[in-house]
Amino acid sequence: MLRTHTCGELRESNCNEQVTLCGWVQRSRDKGGLMWTDLRDRYGITQLSFEEGSTPAEVLETARKLGREFVVKATGTVVERYSKNDNIPTGSIEIKVESLEILNGSKVPPFIIEDDTDGGEELRMKYRYLDLRRNEVRSKLQLRSKLAMAVRNYLAEQDFIEVETPVLIKSTPEGARDFVVPSRMNQGEFYALPQSPQTFKQLLMVSGFDRYFQIVKCFRDEDLRADRQPEFTQIDCEMSFVNQEDILNTFEGMTRHMFSAVRGVELGDFPHMTYADAMRKYGNDKPDIRFGMEFVELNELAQNKGFSIFDQAELVVGICAEGCAEYTRKQLDALTDFVKRPQIGAKGLVYVKCNADGTFKSSVDKFYSEEDLKAWADKAGAKAGDLILVLSGTANETRKQMSELRLHMGKELGLRDKNTFQPLWVIDFPLLEWDEETERFHAMHHPFTSPKAEDMALLDTDPGKVRANAYDLVINGVEIGGGSIRIHDRATQQLMFKHLGFTEEEAKAQFGFLMDAFEYGAPPHGGIAFGFDRLCAMFGGSDSIRDYIAFPKNTSGRDVMIDSPSTIDEAQLKELGINLR
Repeated sequence: MLRTHTCGELRESNCNEQVTLCGWVQRSRDKGGLMWTDLRDRYGITQLSFEEGSTPAEVLETARKLGREFVVKATGTVVERYSKNDNIPTGSIEIKVESLEILNGSKVPPFIIEDDTDGGEELRMKYRYLDLRRNEVRSKLQLRSKLAMAVRNYLAEQDFIEVETPVLIKSTPEGARDFVVPSRMNQGEFYALPQSPQTFKQLLMVSGFDRYFQIVKCFRDEDLRADRQPEFTQIDCEMSFVNQEDILNTFEGMTRHMFSAVRGVELGDFPHMTYADAMRKYGNDKPDIRFGMEFVELNELAQNKGFSIFDQAELVVGICAEGCAEYTRKQLDALTDFVKRPQIGAKGLVYVKCNADGTFKSSVDKFYSEEDLKAWADKAGAKAGDLILVLSGTANETRKQMSELRLHMGKELGLRDKNTFQPLWVIDFPLLEWDEETERFHAMHHPFTSPKAEDMALLDTDPGKVRANAYDLVINGVEIGGGSIRIHDRATQQLMFKHLGFTEEEAKAQFGFLMDAFEYGAPPHGGIAFGFDRLCAMFGGSDSIRDYIAFPKNTSGRDVMIDSPSTIDEAQLKELGINLR
């Protein structure tokens, strides 16, 4: 090794030891007769000291040539610092340098490599290899590494086998848009990059592997946002001879282990909530249950009172914001502006203030008496000092709008603490959802999800009411993982494809290999996949998953560091049989 110690491990107990450190120059301070240089590696910072008269002249001359981010090797004696720095672990010592070697110089960096940097995001992404030197960024990747190790340790103890599945696979039309890869050896034909290893993990169950997992790259050609990348990572898992409760218990255990091992947090209960209840109470299939504000349906109390907006609405729904009756006109106008934003789409907002003296003040006073408003308050569980906020319109749209308002109020009132974690299993999802554009049903999860046995008869009579053996793990309003009990016999899988609009020929062409496998003793099985990048962001208290990916893409799907995607050589296109003209 070129070094005897790292830049983060020396203490006063090491005084008088001869040591060698290697690292990057963080900064230098030259006071004429005295000079100090902070040397950094991923473990910490150690101060090097140089003094005219005691430091060899050639060493002092070399030290004065150092610039930021020079890579150096320094040998010297550990001594106690005269002026200690309590902000760093090595702040009580310094190295009295006796020899100094510049291992590599550096150009002036395009931004300051410190936590409080002056570099904008685009610039830092262009020089990501420099951005990764910052403690703030590196610590997030270290957290990612710890989380991956915790996952592997837990699953290994539960007898799971880690198996790699192919990256070049067959393109299928269901789900998101595929990334496709042309084949040189089979011109005119294309591979796809996997959106998930779904069919392969099911085939592993047919193969008798029983318990499989993989921390795996997946690819989806979708529009990007803070929590979405074209390539992302899943903790992908599958089990045989299990029912839904077995899977929920196993991966509740894994989630508890991750939080305990990495964050030192012991999670409480994992309540179960049906999809129908989640939508009715929160307007959202991934509700944040760190706080209340459950929806209260007010149709019976609010309609047929002469207020046409409510009378014509399919749904009149409210939430109770505790302690907010003192909101000013300006604050209420801001809430109205919030729900009228194009991305939310409400036409207006009605409020009821539950005053401290037991009276009520509402934006619709002229249509509703004190007794009417008291009935609203009683149904909403509102007390003196609370504020009721009401939206109306078509049922589905109004629930979505109220969900956004509820989350906004939770944030405004400080009820969404990033250091508080509340898990929730959402179960009994619809098997199918109607797509107005294509005028047919699509699988809400994927085509291999099994229907509830008691709902099978509805597939032919009322497919929209069929429930799936599907489940999502939600933490703090974020879908962390999702999965299902799978179809494991050919007849049911063919029936599912039929209801999804596949002809027999289409189903055979795209998934014939899987249906064939089901005829060779496929066991009952199910699984789950966790969004690993989202987990990392949640553990680190961030909104963006890009912070936890070493080399992420920007919101245009570009890697500005390596300038990708890019055009390719005409000769390569010719080899692939592709003509762009």
